[in-house]
Amino acid sequence: MSDSLEARVTSALARIRNPRLDTDLLSAGMIRDLVVTDDGKISFTFLLSREDPATLVREARSAVSALEGVRKEDVRITVVDPAGPARATHAPPGASPVAPPPGPVEQPNLGKIVAVSSGKGGVGKSTVAANVAVALAAAGHAVGLMDADVYGPNIPRMFGVFERPPVIGGKIQPLDAYGVKLMSLGFLVDRDAPAIWRGPIIMKVVQQFLHDVNWGPLDYFIVDLPPGTGDAQLSLVQATHVAGAVIVTTPQEMAVGDALRGARMFERVGVPVLGIVENMSGFTDPDTGKRIDFFSAGGGERLAREVGAPLLGQVPLQPRLAELADAGRPIVVAEPSSPAAVSLREVAEVLHQKVGGRSFALPILRG
Repeated sequence: MSDSLEARVTSALARIRNPRLDTDLLSAGMIRDLVVTDDGKISFTFLLSREDPATLVREARSAVSALEGVRKEDVRITVVDPAGPARATHAPPGASPVAPPPGPVEQPNLGKIVAVSSGKGGVGKSTVAANVAVALAAAGHAVGLMDADVYGPNIPRMFGVFERPPVIGGKIQPLDAYGVKLMSLGFLVDRDAPAIWRGPIIMKVVQQFLHDVNWGPLDYFIVDLPPGTGDAQLSLVQATHVAGAVIVTTPQEMAVGDALRGARMFERVGVPVLGIVENMSGFTDPDTGKRIDFFSAGGGERLAREVGAPLLGQVPLQPRLAELADAGRPIVVAEPSSPAAVSLREVAEVLHQKVGGRSFALPILRG
């Protein structure tokens, strides 16, 4: 089966043209290290220069994923710029591009790695990450939550956990709350410590949290990233295979524009965007039933259409949600029947269906 599938994969890639070079991806030498397994797993290196359209990566992923017999959740693309710093400046004409740097390391013990990101701060990214993690854990999954937002590590506050994690046998032991294993820079530095972190330090923190923490076997590894498209995002995708990214936005156009840049960054590095979550989507007055859109409306749907990804959910504004988060009580536990909690559980279920491959009934938590 692998030979015929490999031939179909090769044919699909050969049908995609690079408009800059006016030739297909294979003829242009943009596809390297293609591996096709019998059970439908695909991996290859994509040589994408800065002059090439980043949409080529998405086209290649879509073309391969659409083939019968391919496990779309196991399509791995490592994007490399052939004109990186390792390349000789005066390479002779026709010389092959330099060998790409080592690709991301497989960490099967972490399960499905899902990055939760946003284009700007203050849109509720950590709220979505925390509540989705708790909902998945409540459904019986082993879940880890890594707080990679080194500039504003809010996960300790949202879970009401502040002690320093112990070190046993040279491994940092994650803390636990609501059935979720937690690690955050907020556990390791003083609360009032200024967040002055340069790129190499951020990369080291991400690497240490991935490799030096005793996570144990997980089904899901949720990563709460800092807003924007900086060192933490690139460090994560360079260090390990990320199953996909969830982009959080609010409805207003300014937040949507920032979120779009974040989504394009993940596309550029070969990480699929699993979907969009619109937070603060509106408030329904419990007395009158009238809906009020404090932050405009429809931004999540517009972003989803532009990115070509589904809208995973719209989380409404809700009284006491911020107050409960400050008290370390995720809304899916504190007020499980509230509209925001219902929406966040639905996001967790859809996310599980996309990366886990089957549906499940999420329990309503009481806490």
